[in-house]
Amino acid sequence: MSIDSDILRFVELSDVALPPYFAELPIEEQRACYDELCRMFARERPEDLEVSELSAPGPDGAIPLRLYRPISVQRPGVLLYFHGGGYVFGGLDSHDSGCAELAAGSGAAVLAVDYRLAPEHPFPAAAEDAQAALAFLVEAAEGLGLDGARIAVGGDSAGGNLAAGLAFRARDAGAPVLAGQLLIYPDLGLPFDDPRRCRTPDAPGLSRAQMRYYHATWLGAEHTRDPMAAPLLQRDYGGLPPTFVQAAQYDPLRDDAEVFAERLLRDGSPVRLDLQPGLIHGYMRARGMSAAARHGFAALVAALADMVGHASVTEAG
Repeated sequence: MSIDSDILRFVELSDVALPPYFAELPIEEQRACYDELCRMFARERPEDLEVSELSAPGPDGAIPLRLYRPISVQRPGVLLYFHGGGYVFGGLDSHDSGCAELAAGSGAAVLAVDYRLAPEHPFPAAAEDAQAALAFLVEAAEGLGLDGARIAVGGDSAGGNLAAGLAFRARDAGAPVLAGQLLIYPDLGLPFDDPRRCRTPDAPGLSRAQMRYYHATWLGAEHTRDPMAAPLLQRDYGGLPPTFVQAAQYDPLRDDAEVFAERLLRDGSPVRLDLQPGLIHGYMRARGMSAAARHGFAALVAALADMVGHASVTEAG
């Protein structure tokens, strides 16, 4: 593997926070390790952002939200964002700086969702929270100073799964009409025995064993073939919003992204597949130390600006 040299250094540092026995720890200790990993690579929020703590009514109580709104943009479009973390880890703080930089760079607002995590809340809890967050955003957008006619959904890894599933459900319901989906090395449920899942079965940042652990923790045995949990088990990919799906070259989930893009194209849904060379799963955390990671993140910012933001903000920045 010709992985970017700065990414290899990022992997070395990450291994300090996530030791080899990580998966054997109790779930709360695993989460503490993951949170420490995220803190290691967190960056200061950009200026010119208004950040607000909100909540949406959910099926099991209030769902915490965090809104990143560019101060200089009147009635910005908005990205409803779902964090990664294998459906088991993460929250508003783990992805805080990434969401802030997406908003500041694109001129779009970002509304981050703190959905329920497994194993305490297995499938479909996170998907239900995603649905509730979207319903809240549709109703609250105008009052929050956002453009309710320009709502996109997105997320990284597990969050990409939740965003893609939400886009299917919005299409099937006929509302809301989404302006796009931004999927970042998403887990889309390509079966482990699919012949396309062979390019990079194991790589720094994510292994097939880890994927099996996350899926088993989130889904159990009974939901592994549920299209609501695995967008690549859907049959019809037509009528979906414009999609930007980014894959890292050395990532087991690269296959998910490429197959998903092929099916969208086949069924007439607008899609752009962005394959980032030399990068691994979770590369976004390395954007402060890797030029290749910064390049990949800049592609996401530009895509969001085109989708629901203001391209002039990206150009000026």
